[in-house]
Amino acid sequence: MKKPHPCGENRWKIIRMGADIRIKCEGCGHSVLVPRRKFETKLKKVLETAE
Repeated sequence: MKKPHPCGENRWKIIRMGADIRIKCEGCGHSVLVPRRKFETKLKKVLETAE
């Protein structure tokens, strides 16, 4: 994401994809539900892809 989480971590794991996307902070484990359009604008780059 463009801005880091308040805990200081900037890595997120996607848990659920649909109309809304649930992401989980890799640092503290906090999960956030974000609308797909907002997620697409805030996404900076993909670090790892799932198989």
